[in-house]
Amino acid sequence: QVDYVQAYPQAPADRPTYMELPKGFKVDHGDKQEFLLEIKRNIYGKKQSGRVWYQYLRSKLQSIGFSVSKHDECVFLRGNAMYVLYTDDSILGGPDQLELDQIISDMQEVGLDITTEGGIDDFLGVNIERKPDGTFHLTQPRLINSILEDLRLLEDRTTTKSTPMATSKILSRHPNSPPFDQHFNYRRVIGKLLFLEKSTRPDLAHAVHQCARFAADPKVEHGQAVKWIGRYLKGTQDKGLILNPSGCSLDLYVDADFAGNWDPEIAGIDPSTAQSRHGYVLMFCGMPILWASQLQAIIALSTTEAEYIGLSRAIQDILPSIRLLNELHQMGYPVPCHEPMVHCRVFEDNSGALEIANNPKYRPRTKHINQRFHFFRSLIRDPSQPYDPERPLSIHKIETKDQPADYLTKALAKELHQQHRKFIQGW
Repeated sequence: QVDYVQAYPQAPADRPTYMELPKGFKVDHGDKQEFLLEIKRNIYGKKQSGRVWYQYLRSKLQSIGFSVSKHDECVFLRGNAMYVLYTDDSILGGPDQLELDQIISDMQEVGLDITTEGGIDDFLGVNIERKPDGTFHLTQPRLINSILEDLRLLEDRTTTKSTPMATSKILSRHPNSPPFDQHFNYRRVIGKLLFLEKSTRPDLAHAVHQCARFAADPKVEHGQAVKWIGRYLKGTQDKGLILNPSGCSLDLYVDADFAGNWDPEIAGIDPSTAQSRHGYVLMFCGMPILWASQLQAIIALSTTEAEYIGLSRAIQDILPSIRLLNELHQMGYPVPCHEPMVHCRVFEDNSGALEIANNPKYRPRTKHINQRFHFFRSLIRDPSQPYDPERPLSIHKIETKDQPADYLTKALAKELHQQHRKFIQGW
């Protein structure tokens, strides 16, 4: 790990900037109101501060031989090493410790004030532990403990739940219910849960995103749903992701729930109940590296359309990952893959969506689907045909019961939830 000492002010100010004299400053001659301070460094608080810092750091890294990835501006490459930046926290990795030490020395020589934090045992609040069997365990016990403290669920006698959300009822706006009594800070807990879900707990994605929709005006039912998530976390506090590198494939699992929030009683005042939700997870070498649970912005008119929109949006999101892996492969980095270039298998369980994706022909019943959802069809090849680097995708049928992305779209029964959680998260 590499950290920067006062990161933003290391860069010079990008333009002449001045500030009033702070309280406590005195001037020997004239009126204090006639004097200003000139700001010479890039200070925190300006809207462009982050961009100025990045451009400064990028120029310094390029001056010592780093190149910037074409597909991710926060990934820098030099020799056999890779440098990944997250604002001012960063990871420098590679197979040769001497090469990494030389890079650190070069960074300091060009004027970057940095400290090395040792190995990657903890990064951005995520505990990373390498086990003797070669697996990596990613957990966030401190964040989970903070959430449980906010929810007042730290006591040992607190009952736990086996799933993150109830399957018996749909969480909607509940306009006739009393407001949530704010015995915990709803928005703060939702913010923590969103960070937890995106970092190490994809099993929370659907439940957290459903609760987050009502943060502006939570009702009693929404508070109860957040408490349910907390009780689920209470029983799985030491869990997260178990990464066990195996195989060498890139697989995308996509699923959608057609109008899963439909509530005829409030449909007249809340059209969002007709929206469908899709979810996807991208697996690399058997490990999840990207996932999402999203409410679709447009109203799908059928299950097939909801699934196809989800398929299109998921591919749109994962294409940069495919291109980044291809770039690393071309530059000689040891990216495991079966093909000469990186190829992604996409798994879909809806026959209609599969037919539209694999057979691009005009159909009266689906002609209303916007052209923007068809963009990926030119990237699909027949799996039986020779490899074509211009077509890095192939679409495959998967049984609904085996579709792990299902738990990103709806609340599932205990057995099915645990089956998909085991496949994606390893426990």
